[in-house]
Amino acid sequence: MQTFTIFLLRKSYIYSLVILLIAVLISSCVKTDATDTTISYLRVVNSSPGLATYNVYLNGSAINSASLPFAGSLAYTSKTAGTYSLKFTSGSNTESLLTKDVTLNQNTRYSYYLINKPGQLDGLLIGDDLSMPSTDKAYIRFINLSPDAPSLDLFKTSTTTSYATNKAFKTAGGFVAIDAGTYSLDAKDTATGSVKTTITDAVFVAGYHYDVICGGLINPANDSEKSIGLHVLTIK
Repeated sequence: MQTFTIFLLRKSYIYSLVILLIAVLISSCVKTDATDTTISYLRVVNSSPGLATYNVYLNGSAINSASLPFAGSLAYTSKTAGTYSLKFTSGSNTESLLTKDVTLNQNTRYSYYLINKPGQLDGLLIGDDLSMPSTDKAYIRFINLSPDAPSLDLFKTSTTTSYATNKAFKTAGGFVAIDAGTYSLDAKDTATGSVKTTITDAVFVAGYHYDVICGGLINPANDSEKSIGLHVLTIK
């Protein structure tokens, strides 16, 4: 009887030890995944002020499921850190309209903006700091991507509250914390204070980051070119 009891105790001990080892291994794997800093992230935004839509390729592989229209954006694509070839094409055509190398550092998020008119396409790569000091705030970043606009400020309509100042074409401000809600915003000429464009229904939700992009043209040449406007994009 004593031998049988010792056997059961040993069996129970071994069983507990096995369970403990499995738990440690699982915990170790989870920890490794959670702290993996070799991955980078890239989102793409079409800010070219025209009617054309674009397909986007990273190292020859499409990263969009539908053609990207003006003011359209793609969610983050995760990649191992490194240098990649980013290509834009139109429709079902695979011929490059713009190809650029982008270097993505580890544990970093980026946004790439397609800019300028068709035939003059270029790109702008910006690092995204999505830190969130307060979860009950929304965070907005103003970017001037209007090719013929002057330097611009971003103001809350009919107030002296400014969220960005003196942003020339291809220039972005840092993220600014604001209260969640629906806003009316003005893009103003830095030099004269005149309002170039307004958005009246910009909705910002706490816990999210947003681009507020001034895109389009002050002087569109024809109906195929987009007029200047403010566009709010959730960064995700």
